[in-house]
Amino acid sequence: MGQRKRTVVSTVASGVGLALLTMAAGAPPAGAADPGSLPYSATTGVGVHNAYEKSRYTHFADALDSGAALLELDVWTNFSGSTWRVAHNNPLGNDNNCVNASTAAELRSKPRNQSLAGCLADLRAWHDANPGHRPILIKIEMKDGFAANLGRGPAQFDALVADKLGDALYRPGELAAGYATLDEAVRARGWPTRDALAGRFLIHLIPGTVEESNPFDSLWTDREYATHLRDLAASGRLGNAVAFPAVHRAEAGDPRTTRYADASIRPWFVVFDGDASAYVSGGIDTDWYAARNYLLVMTDAHNVAPAISATRPTERKALDRVALLAAERASVLTSDWSSLPSVLSTVVPRG
Repeated sequence: MGQRKRTVVSTVASGVGLALLTMAAGAPPAGAADPGSLPYSATTGVGVHNAYEKSRYTHFADALDSGAALLELDVWTNFSGSTWRVAHNNPLGNDNNCVNASTAAELRSKPRNQSLAGCLADLRAWHDANPGHRPILIKIEMKDGFAANLGRGPAQFDALVADKLGDALYRPGELAAGYATLDEAVRARGWPTRDALAGRFLIHLIPGTVEESNPFDSLWTDREYATHLRDLAASGRLGNAVAFPAVHRAEAGDPRTTRYADASIRPWFVVFDGDASAYVSGGIDTDWYAARNYLLVMTDAHNVAPAISATRPTERKALDRVALLAAERASVLTSDWSSLPSVLSTVVPRG
């Protein structure tokens, strides 16, 4: 896809960017598809990398108010402590903008630096105050992986998330209903429409940077959670699962076949997450993802040539980048554009 579209995108991006400016203002151009009526996989949204950081947003509620299609959390499970910690570089404590709100009135009035449970509580409090909100994909990077031996494995993760989010969460069991695996479900039936997912959060998991560089860790988050899904399905308990494991990092072809020696877990991956530049310039056929209704998250959108600011591009440049990556079949593109809510709230047809 990338190779065949490249010469076209560079000539149309500015024109599409103008159309996106109109759409962001609330008036879609004549003949444009209503994103709400499209399957979730058939649209392109804009997300914020590390939205829990106080340098991005004062409070996590501000990130939720931004209109972003995706918000990212970094979670630590190992080292010392008995909780699921949310921080970028601090494995021992919490360093984030979550406040553990019980109600919307508390979303900006309680102390920050809460655990994952506190961030999930903020999601729920905000959800209760904003029924029918846009579907929001919560990307969780498990910085050092699960720690089942410490009581922080996939089953405990499911229990925590389910307790905090309840019916606000769209689960793998709902997507797979009537089919043997997630892959079979999305290829046969596809995802619900965005309108059908209004008022719901979705969660996808990727292995963390520490986990991937740990020579003593051979069971990364993606494989561990996919195995968890497979085993839950085999025992008739897929409804317990709360998240979608993602294949991390861009790769040509079907990356599941080279990444996972155990073929039985491959059909539990329908979300793919990797560097935008690799998808655009690496000879990867992104039509492959769209044709199978897979979600494709493209990170570091600002670095795609020609590079633009990671934090404060002009609105026009950011929207042109959205147009380019929508044409490249991104389901969500991410950067650090917290200063551009009009861009973050933009949703356009994918492709």
